[in-house]
Amino acid sequence: MAEPGRRDLLGLVRGGEGAITGTVVCSAAIAYSAGSKESIAQLGAVILGTVAVYWIAHLHAVTIGSSLTHHHHPLQALRHALVETAPIAGASIVPLGVLLVSYLLGADLKTAAWVALIASIALLTTYSYLAGVRGGLDTWGRIGSAVAGLCLGLLVVALKVGLH
Repeated sequence: MAEPGRRDLLGLVRGGEGAITGTVVCSAAIAYSAGSKESIAQLGAVILGTVAVYWIAHLHAVTIGSSLTHHHHPLQALRHALVETAPIAGASIVPLGVLLVSYLLGADLKTAAWVALIASIALLTTYSYLAGVRGGLDTWGRIGSAVAGLCLGLLVVALKVGLH
C-alpha cells in the first residue's frame, strides 16, 4: 500500500497488475494498428478505444466478482472495482504520451510507434524489476524478474513484426 501522502500515479503500489495490463494492452494496440493507420488521430483513437474496452471488461469482471465473492451491493462493488482497475487506464497514458510526443517532435507515425513500443518494453522491464525488489529477491532474482518483463515486451514486438 502507498505511504500516506505519497502518490501512486501508475498504480504500482496498489495495483501493479493493472499497470502491467494497461501497458501491454496499449502497446499491443500500437503494434497492431501502427502500420495500418494514416494519422496520429486514427492511431490514438484505436489505442484509446482498445484500452477502454479492456478496462471496461476488467471493471465489469471485478464488479461482478466483488458482488459474488464478497456479497457487496452492486454500487459498492462498482466503487471498489473503479479503484482496483484504474491503473489499467492510467498506465496506458505513458506509451500513448511517448507516441504523441515523438510524433510532435517530428517522428513519422511508424517511428513514433517504435519509440512508444521501446518505452513500453522499458516500463515492463522496470515494473518487473521493482516487483523483484519489493518481493525481496536477490540481485539475480531481480534480474530474472526484469528479464520476464522484457520478454513480455518482446512478445508485443513480435506481434508488430509478424503483422507488418
